[in-house]
Amino acid sequence: MERPADLAAAIDAAAGTLIAVLDSAAARHQVPPTQLRVLTLISSRPETNVNGLAELLDVVPSSASRLCDRLEATGLLRRVPDPRDRREVRLVATAAALTLLRQLAEQRQRAVQSVLDRMPARMQHDLLLALVAFGRAATQSVPEQQPDPAVQTA
Repeated sequence: MERPADLAAAIDAAAGTLIAVLDSAAARHQVPPTQLRVLTLISSRPETNVNGLAELLDVVPSSASRLCDRLEATGLLRRVPDPRDRREVRLVATAAALTLLRQLAEQRQRAVQSVLDRMPARMQHDLLLALVAFGRAATQSVPEQQPDPAVQTA
């Protein structure tokens, strides 16, 4: 079976549509997307400190610290001493933050389900198979290309 020439473009368009559906579900929350991303990162990485967060966000530590200040002021984040090294401060999502993230995930899943419900069952099944295959292909390691011995460089 030959791949349609515009398959990558169709996937890109579908990804954009999916992002719009997910963003509309998240719009009900008063927490900006960047702060939601910080909470998601911190909740999945319990050893994170401000410097580690800055690396994950690809920002300077002072910017990460200001983000944490805002989240701490709203009760969504706490800074706690690391029990192994009291000089180190860890970032911890509060119970309110974890509840917010859980509610957001549920809203996003409902929004996606609403779209899926408008698709025929067979198309939903085909989409599931395609997404699983896409995920597997995306996580496979790409074999390194061996240099062509016929090509010489200066």
